[in-house]
Order: sequence, then C-alpha cells, then structure tokens
Amino acid sequence: MSILENRKALSDAVWQVAEAAGYLWTKGWAERNGGNITVNVTEHVDDDMRAMPALSEPREIGFVLPHLKGCWFYCKGTQKRMRDLARDPMANGSIIRITDDCAHYEIVADSIVNPTSELPSHLSVHNYLLAKGSPYRASLHTHPIELVAMTHTNRFLEKDVATNILWSMIPETKAFCPRGLGMVPYMLAGSKELAKATIEAIDDDYDVVMWEKHGIFAVDVDVMAAFDQVDVLNKAAQIYISAKNMGFEPDGMTQAQMRELSDVFGLPK
Repeated sequence: MSILENRKALSDAVWQVAEAAGYLWTKGWAERNGGNITVNVTEHVDDDMRAMPALSEPREIGFVLPHLKGCWFYCKGTQKRMRDLARDPMANGSIIRITDDCAHYEIVADSIVNPTSELPSHLSVHNYLLAKGSPYRASLHTHPIELVAMTHTNRFLEKDVATNILWSMIPETKAFCPRGLGMVPYMLAGSKELAKATIEAIDDDYDVVMWEKHGIFAVDVDVMAAFDQVDVLNKAAQIYISAKNMGFEPDGMTQAQMRELSDVFGLPK
C-alpha cells in the first residue's frame, strides 16, 4: 500500500510535484533525467508515518543540518526522468526523513528510490529557509533553455544585469518575480561549494538563482509557485532573444516605469 493512500494532503503535495514535472518535460527543460525537485512535507506527517520502519539504512547527507531535525521530504529520484515522475511520482521519487543527528536521512516510502544526487544542496537550502523562519517549502532545479543560454556570456553574470533586462521585457516578470535573479558562477553539480554559493545568493534576497551554464534553482511556498517564477523569467528571456533575432536590441521598460510598477503593486524595492 502506498504511503499516499488515505493521506489527502500528502497525496496532493506529491501529485503537485508530478504536475510540475510534466510541465518541465513539456517545455523541454528536463532532458533525460535532468532537474530535481525536493519538497518539505513535514506538515503532512501523522503518527502512523512516524512509526514506519525505514526501508534503507541511514545515509550521510554530507552536512549537519540542525533545523531539519524531524523533517520529512519528497524527493525526485536520481537518474529518474521528469516525464516518468509526472505519471508515477512514487516509482520515480521517495519520501525520506532526517535522522535525529541531523546528518543522515533514511528512505521511508514507497520503495528504495535513491534521491537526487543534488540532495545535499537542496537540503542545505531547506535548512537555511527553516532557520530564517521562511514559509518556503519547495525547491526546484531545472534547465530552461533561454535562461541557460544567457549565462554563456560574462555580461549577464554581473550582478542584476540579467534581472533588469528580464524585468524590463514584460511587466509580469517584475510582478511575479519581484526579487529578481541571482547568479552563481559555474561549480560542480551536487558539490558542497555549489550548495554554499546558492545559500549565499538566496541570503542576498533572491528566490531564484542561476547556476552558470547549468540551470536554475528556485524556492517558494510550494513547487507550483517555484515553477511559476522560472516560467515568467524564461518568458522574458524568450522575448529578449526574439527581439535580438529580429535584428535589434529591445528597449525594454524604463527604470521609471519599473519603479511605478513596484509602487503601484507594493513590490519589493
């Protein structure tokens, strides 16, 4: 029997991940086994779940993450495809719990599907979010084509250069991604260095961070909200690149017009 059975809130959270995974595949952002999703599902855990035996031995995270004590996560599986997760999330992902030493995790359900190789990065970010009292419970990593393309030149890697270009392409970008786009220089995928740099970028008040020549990492209250931020940013990148392909540098909205948006809609400055 699946752990999701007779647990509507938990099932809804996991199937929302499946829905988002389908969108990532359809958009061409999740080639082969590309991308990862990790969602904190602790609020949906009941006493019967807490009493469940682990299916795996405790496994090292690589960090001690004190704010994750007692936490549970749904994680996409390593080498699993988003298109497969979309139709069967528990065969292509697993629910894990963090052990009391805050340095290990164990797989609880539904079967031994090893979590993403980038789990240390994801869990480190979740630990940071809980430490600062953030309501964010989802982290999403994917490979949006146009945004990744923009990281192949140093110009867009400078602080907030890409942010201001993307904000200026269409008002919705600033409205729905008001904190902009952080930039992290290229580092080995899944490394401790990448995890640390991602947290530092989020600490600078970004919710969405580009990993140079690799992909994007977004956090939000749930996985669909994280997906939405990436979606609007990449739409802006598409508009920018379309204008360039037509042979001109797009003017974009002016700084005054973008300030007006912030003032009228109460967006972060």
